[in-house]
Amino acid sequence: MTLKALIVDDEYPAREELRYLLSRLEGVEVVGEATNGKEALALITALDYDMVFLDINMPQMDGMDLGEKIKELEDPPAIVYITAYDQYALQAFRVNAVDYLLKPIEEEKLSHAVERIRNRFKTTVSPKKQDLPKEPIQRLSVEQGGKIVLLDAVDVYYAFSEGSYVYVATDQQKYLTKYTLQALEEKLDPKLFFRCHRSYLVNLKKIKEIAPFFKGTYNIRMTDKNNTQIPVSRRQAKHLKQILDL
Repeated sequence: MTLKALIVDDEYPAREELRYLLSRLEGVEVVGEATNGKEALALITALDYDMVFLDINMPQMDGMDLGEKIKELEDPPAIVYITAYDQYALQAFRVNAVDYLLKPIEEEKLSHAVERIRNRFKTTVSPKKQDLPKEPIQRLSVEQGGKIVLLDAVDVYYAFSEGSYVYVATDQQKYLTKYTLQALEEKLDPKLFFRCHRSYLVNLKKIKEIAPFFKGTYNIRMTDKNNTQIPVSRRQAKHLKQILDL
């Protein structure tokens, strides 16, 4: 299984380093970042994470206070503290932290911490629970001006990839997101969102019109203020017409 991770640290270089190290581990996907405990708690209560990597000294709400709040959740993610300070180790394990790693991060120790979390899932999640379909997410985390913004999924018009980045578009704005298009397709309601092209995912309720384009392909025009045109691949055109009963 792929473990979904949230990184919480007020220093961008530290988040960037940890994101890189986690990207080197198989079966790990960083799907969110936060700069303080308050932002992180909003993300954790709105979205589904398997593990959270926490710094300790942060503004607004520090990592220890956040750990206490995570511990109180009904189905809390696993906690791994990553900090430059060693004096909080005992306090960390009182909130059931899986590990307490000191900066600079040793890749081997990080790998062992992730493996412990993976083993915990293997022993605590029953086959029946694993087989249950996941509920589509109702809110989506995106980035704006260095902050994490939570969007209602129904307000998303479309998502698209551009180079190595993925963006989510509403009627008024476009936001950068840490999700891949495939991850968005898996997390959003399949009755509402459709992968019309390898680079686009569209909200079916935000489609204004569909027009033939070239050799079996189509163009979608959205209802946003720019009347954005989105391509539909030949392969997906047939599926789209079936879904919309055309």
